[in-house]
Amino acid sequence: MTFPPLRLTYNPRAAESRDKSLSLVPYITQREGEDAAPDNLVIMRHSSSPRLYYADEDPRDRDPRGVLWARCGWNPVDTEGRISGVPQWKLMHPHRQMVCMQTLTCQVCTGPARTPLGFIFLTGPRDHDPSRPSILTNQPPVCRRDTRAAARLCPHLEDDPTVFLARSAPLYGVHGTLYGRDEGGVKVIAQPDAPLPYGHPNIGTFLASQLVRRLQSFRVVGLDELLNDLATAS
Repeated sequence: MTFPPLRLTYNPRAAESRDKSLSLVPYITQREGEDAAPDNLVIMRHSSSPRLYYADEDPRDRDPRGVLWARCGWNPVDTEGRISGVPQWKLMHPHRQMVCMQTLTCQVCTGPARTPLGFIFLTGPRDHDPSRPSILTNQPPVCRRDTRAAARLCPHLEDDPTVFLARSAPLYGVHGTLYGRDEGGVKVIAQPDAPLPYGHPNIGTFLASQLVRRLQSFRVVGLDELLNDLATAS
């Protein structure tokens, strides 16, 4: 598989687009043509337990904690830093989502997401009970500048997101697919709805597609309240 450099200098502005819906495209959005790559998966013994591998594995196939990631095509990037291809608004590119979550950079522009008041995470209006002491999310943070744009552009957020302002958001685990092996070779065992935490006994044969963080020490705020508070804190 050919890997592009993991660009963290990204221009979210669409090139010469007359379609206002394409005027700003988040970095994590998957594009037409960025299809799932052939997986050629194998399972072999590693230490005392089985482990999932690609037959032609590259070190960049794994995240910093050693979990294998689903492969996905990468469309060309122009000299302005713009990714080509029509946005598939409901899909997140696995590796671009992982990079933004891992580095806590903005899912829209890839700039630093930390604000003076913490990290801004947006979730769908019915995704979570905000009264819970911790929240698991697969949505990378957004920077102050792109908060309104992200709420407007992501269909899942419905332009009415729940806004979590988090002081702490440690890595939790991954969404993806659990694999096993029988006489016919490697096969899918399960696609759990809940993320698998790092350290789980099955993590070695899990193919990740989304990185998940656990929000804690957070408060829930409205968009206008958030932006006003940030303006005061600046």
